[in-house]
Formats: sequence, C-alpha cells, structure tokens
Amino acid sequence: MSQRMIGYWLKHLDGLFEQVLPAALAAHQVSRREWQALNVLAVGDDHPRAALLPFAAVGDALEQLSSRGWVSGGRLTDDGRRAHEAIAAHVMRVRRQAAEGISEEEYATTIDVLRRMAANLEAAYAA
Repeated sequence: MSQRMIGYWLKHLDGLFEQVLPAALAAHQVSRREWQALNVLAVGDDHPRAALLPFAAVGDALEQLSSRGWVSGGRLTDDGRRAHEAIAAHVMRVRRQAAEGISEEEYATTIDVLRRMAANLEAAYAA
C-alpha cells in the first residue's frame, strides 16, 4: 500500500466526522456548524467569526443559534451555556473514540504540527 499524504488523511478524517457527528448532535437538533459556532463562543474567543472562517455557513450557524435564544450580542446566553454543556457530553464521546490509543502528548504534537503548517502557508501566500 502506498503512503497517503496529509491532505488525504485530513479530508478522510473530516469526512468521518461529518458522518458520525450528526448522530451525536441529533438529540439537540444542532448541525455540526452550529456546534462549532456554539463551542467557539463557549471558550470565549474574542473573534468568533474569524475563528469560524474555515467552516462553511458561519453566518447561518450564528443566526440559528440566535434564533434559539442561545446567542445574543455575539455571546452565549445562559440557555446557550446550558445547551453547550449538554451537547458537549455527546461530542466528547466521539472525540474520545477518535483519539483512542493516542496519548495527550501525541495529540498535542499533532495539533501543533498542523497549526505550524497552516502558519507556514499563510505566511508564504499572504496577500
């Protein structure tokens, strides 16, 4: 078997998350994009739109969360914090399954390497 490149594994893993996360989110009737927006807001990112730019339909996700009363003025409401906590339990199960057999150090190294690769390309191709 030939060794597959990083792009293959990134796309493959993302596709797998697209397949399995809807089941974890279904009980709360939340899309993956809405979950990503909810999670970014929950961690207190000062620039949630910038943090969500790599994901499609950012505006739609934020609008949906606002219409549920979970977001107001770019911040989570009390209902939004409660929803985040409830949904996070389901998402953490999927994350644990994905990271099974991977040490915290390996995971941190992987994230750091991907972050640096992105920074390298951003710097090289900045307009």
